[in-house]
Amino acid sequence: MKIPIYPLKFDPIYQYRLWGGRKLENLLSKPLPADEPIGEAWILSDRKDHSSQVLEGDLKDITITTLMEEYRYEIMGKNGLDYDRFPLLLKYLDCKEVLSVQVHPSDNQKDLLPDGDTGKTEAWIVLETTDDSIIYAGLKEDTTKENLLESIKDKTVANRLHSFSPKKEDAIFIHSGTFHTLGGTVVFEVQENSDTTFRLYDWDRIDAKTGKPRELQVENAMKSIDFKQGEVEPVIPVVDSAIKNAEILFDNDHFKLWRIKNREAFTVGFKDEPAVLVCIDGKGSLNYNDQEYHIAKGEVMLIPAIIGQLKLHPEADITLFQIAIPDKKFI
Repeated sequence: MKIPIYPLKFDPIYQYRLWGGRKLENLLSKPLPADEPIGEAWILSDRKDHSSQVLEGDLKDITITTLMEEYRYEIMGKNGLDYDRFPLLLKYLDCKEVLSVQVHPSDNQKDLLPDGDTGKTEAWIVLETTDDSIIYAGLKEDTTKENLLESIKDKTVANRLHSFSPKKEDAIFIHSGTFHTLGGTVVFEVQENSDTTFRLYDWDRIDAKTGKPRELQVENAMKSIDFKQGEVEPVIPVVDSAIKNAEILFDNDHFKLWRIKNREAFTVGFKDEPAVLVCIDGKGSLNYNDQEYHIAKGEVMLIPAIIGQLKLHPEADITLFQIAIPDKKFI
């Protein structure tokens, strides 16, 4: 007999990054590994090397990879035929220092992608800033392949990138093919389920763990870039009257994300589609099959498609992101 599916929370997976810090311990309840910079917390990941494990309940310690093998249609609903693994990767980033200047290939650049992998369109929501916070996103108008390559040699790459000082709650959409990096910020990231990154420039840093510079992939980076992408600015939120105090931050072929701030009960989830809830502040609870399921700051919850819609009851004020997966488009 199969164990029934229920609203699922997952254990975060911490990742060492030489540009990271220690701020994620203020956001998540799980202790950080001692004495090293932690740049990323993967809070929902269906990757072979890092697969999220269920945090509690009858399915505790089961990975999302196994769940997608055994309960794909219960989780994905009407999109069950389209995906053999969960199509999004969700993270928190603590960018104490500036990341490498990087770019991700698009879905149709198969020659640049590992077998079975997708491109990587992503988006950030700024949670914390510092006096030196900066986001680089997109190339300045007069940038060409030739002068971009020249800027690597003379260490002036930053002069070719559009930049701005982000504010808390800014939302930035990074389409695949867009050169980007950021520093001095803590952000939430939603992205396609891909880990393919090509570094163009890494600020001549030495990795303390290896004593060497990190590898660059200049040739593949140049193949991936979309020179027509232009300069990227924060998005303008769109009010969604269907959900009280909700606004849509991103709506594209890969994910749709709402930011909801409320202190009264509201509906979450969708009919025959999965929903992911990420709690940024406060706490709340949902009732399913006469059982209470709680979500608090720093936690992620997957509501499988078979469950449908539920009422979320905030304990006081709550801020959360709700994420949906659009129908897959075949070209």
